[in-house]
Amino acid sequence: MRLLLDQGLPRRSAELLRLEGFDVLHTGEIGMSEALDEEILARAHQEERTIVTLDSDFHTLLARSKASAPSVIRIRIQGLRTEQMVVLIPQVLEAISEELARGAVASIDETLKIRVRKLPL
Repeated sequence: MRLLLDQGLPRRSAELLRLEGFDVLHTGEIGMSEALDEEILARAHQEERTIVTLDSDFHTLLARSKASAPSVIRIRIQGLRTEQMVVLIPQVLEAISEELARGAVASIDETLKIRVRKLPL
């Protein structure tokens, strides 16, 4: 699974996930630290990457456009440190990788419950 980490996630998370063998980029590494959400969605769609974000706007944009890609994972847990993020993301991918591959949006809350909705919304 190819990932694109949004601006709100620690850039170091991308580095550490790559060390674990993940194909992951951070928006700050590719000159998109100030990009609009629509631009990030377009890039992720073009490169077949799943967006990982803290931002609810991606779900809204996908719902409005009725798009079937890219998949988005929204982490709704405040104050996660880089090390915690690097543990959480692989767990989420393991749990819902099939749904993400088919096109889905997911939200993870503080109880670690994962809610998945199929795209298009």
